[in-house]
This record gives sequence, C-alpha cells and structure tokens, in this order.
Amino acid sequence: MTDTVYFLTCLAIMAGVTYLVRMLPMVLIRRKITNKFLKSFFYYIPYAVLSAMTIPAMLYAVPSKIAAAAGLVAGFILAFFERSLLIVAIGACAVAFIIQLIL
Repeated sequence: MTDTVYFLTCLAIMAGVTYLVRMLPMVLIRRKITNKFLKSFFYYIPYAVLSAMTIPAMLYAVPSKIAAAAGLVAGFILAFFERSLLIVAIGACAVAFIIQLIL
C-alpha cells in the first residue's frame, strides 16, 4: 500500500469514527444525558480513538525508532504545557528531524 493510500485510509477511518461517536448519541438518545460518567465517556472517546490510530503511525514515520520516540516525547511535553496543536506538531516534527540528522 502506498503512503498516500495509507494516509487517506487512516484519515477516512479517523473522520468516520469521530463522526459516528458524536452522532450516534444524538440519534439513539432523545433526552439530555445527565449521567456524569456517560458525558465524560462520550467527550473523551474521539481523543482516545485518534490517539490510538496516530501514535503508532508517528512511531513508524521515520526510519529511526529513537528519532520517532524523541519526536513523540517532544509532542507530549508540548501538549502537556498546553501549546497549540500547530506548535505541538511543528515541535514534534522538528525534534524527530533533528535527531534523524544526528543519527
């Protein structure tokens, strides 16, 4: 499978899962959800699914596993300090790129 086909397949699956998880409760449950557990469950599902699909892809994006892990850790650190998504993505890519050049 080519990289473009793989990327588009992952993108379509992530979009579909995110849409379904947000749409199904509205279709299946007619009244307002008051249960705190269910509300938090439905809120965090898209993030969990997207993470489960993107983290393995990040680890295999570069030939060096050390560079991939360093980029992943850099992304986690930037996200922990609540930087914007763009800054997290650029920072993770930059760290992985620099480590790849060094190795």
